[in-house]
Order: sequence, then structure tokens, then C-alpha cells
Amino acid sequence: MLYADVALIAYVIDRVAGEFGFIRHPVVMMGDLIGWFEKRFYRDSVGRGVLLGLMVLGLVWGVSFALSMLVSGAAQGLSFEWEHFDVHVWLAGVIASTAIAARMLYDSVADILIHPAHIRYLVSRDTEDLSESDTYKAAIETYAENVSDGVIAPLVYLVLFGLPGVFVYKAVNTLDSMVGYRNARYEKFGKFSARLDDILNWIPARVTALVMMVASRSGAATIPLVWRQAKGHESPNAGYPIAAMGWALGVKLGGPTSYFGQIKEKPFFGHGHEEIVREDVERALKMQWKFDAAIIVILGVLIWI
Repeated sequence: MLYADVALIAYVIDRVAGEFGFIRHPVVMMGDLIGWFEKRFYRDSVGRGVLLGLMVLGLVWGVSFALSMLVSGAAQGLSFEWEHFDVHVWLAGVIASTAIAARMLYDSVADILIHPAHIRYLVSRDTEDLSESDTYKAAIETYAENVSDGVIAPLVYLVLFGLPGVFVYKAVNTLDSMVGYRNARYEKFGKFSARLDDILNWIPARVTALVMMVASRSGAATIPLVWRQAKGHESPNAGYPIAAMGWALGVKLGGPTSYFGQIKEKPFFGHGHEEIVREDVERALKMQWKFDAAIIVILGVLIWI
């Protein structure tokens, strides 16, 4: 059973309404849970990291499964005159929209054009001495990568597994963003979370790259080039949407980047000019409407079949 109808409703709601400011966001609650565990039970070991992951994923799955059953039960207790109005699907779509971040991502990247210093809230690289070009490059890279993590991947797991699937994915993604770092504190403790995130994002990252190339009409000949460049990224997944975006815009992303005071030599992704300008960010943002069309068409086809 596919939940493409729930995913379509969730996506449209997120694009139109964005985040629900009157509730505590599920991802924030997941972060609170992870922080609580780390504060009390942290140990520099893989085992404690596995325990953290299993606890968080178990709780999130249990709550989301119970919520799914509750929504189904509530829908059965309601009656509407409209023959084709499925209350369960709409209620689930509203709830699932909190796991989609398309509107927030777009607004956050667009905000960089007005407040460049806000880039520090979006990326993990050093931002104090970024040039204008590097700031715009960072904005485009985080936009590309988060189209995968914040939009396509949640939709994939929502379509396949419903509410439990999308919220378990968001829990894994939150775990990775909080403890999945390769540094002295998290190398062991965050290994389980990081590896699980890599596994769950393997297919969505490549689907995202294909959607970007279709939306930008890059052409099938570009696919091998994107795939070849993407393999140069230290992440098994992040390089795909970044390379696809670089080719779509005709710019070079990546390159030497400063993290924690040290320069990391990263390969370039894409093809074109290295000096990123404001117009490049604007062109990246304009692609959102093509993403919308592609996603809605794909979900519509899945509903129809």
C-alpha cells in the first residue's frame, strides 16, 4: 500500500502554509529527547550510540504508529456528505506536513539574499570570514542538499510507510544532525546514527539529483557527469544533489572549505563559473516551482496507478 495521496496533501500544505507556529515542532521534540539522553547517558562508545538510536527510533515509531491509529479511528467516527472526501487521508496529510521542510528551506535560503550573515544558521562550515561568493555558494549547496534531506527523502518514506515511516526518517536525520559528526566526542557515539542516515538517504539523494536534472532540462548526457563528480564527496549521498544543482545552474560548487579553523580540500561539483553571484542563488530558488511541478506530477501518477 502506498500513501501517495497523503504525501501530496502534506506537500501542498507545507508549500502553502509552511510551519505551524502554534505547536511545538516534532523535530524540536526529537532534538529535546536526544539531548536529554546524551546529557545523562553519554559515553565515548559505539554501544551507547546504538542505545541512543534504538531508544529514539523506538519511541518515535511507537508514538507515530499510535497517532496513525488514532487518526484512522477518529476518521471512522466522523461522517461527511462528500462522497470522495477521505477524512483519514486529510488528517494524516496535515500531520505529515510537519515532516516536510520545503517552504522553510526556500524561505531560509531566500533570506540569505537579504541577510547574508544568517548563513551561519544554515551551515556547519566556518562563516566568520566568508566572501560574498562563498556565502552564496554555501546557500546554494545547503539548498541542494536539503531538498534531498528535507523534502524528497521524507516524501519517499511517507509514500512507502505512512506516518511512522516519515517520522522515523526524521528521527534518524535529527540524530545524524546532532551526533553524527566525525570528531573526538561523536566519532564512536554518533557512528550508528551517521551510518543509518547514510543508508536511508541513499535512494532519496539519487532521486533528488534526477528530479533536479529533469527540472532544469540538463539532459540525460549530464547524468554520468553528475554521478562521477558526486562520488568525490566524502558523504555517500550529499554529492548527488550538490553536483546536480551545480550542473543545472552552470556553476562550480564545492572546493576548499573551512571547518573548525581548518581548510578541507573538497572537489568541485558542477561546471561553469566559480565566482558565485546573487543571481545564481535567485536562479536556484526559481527552480523551486519546477520541483513543485515534478513532485506533484510524480505523486499524482502514483495515486492514479
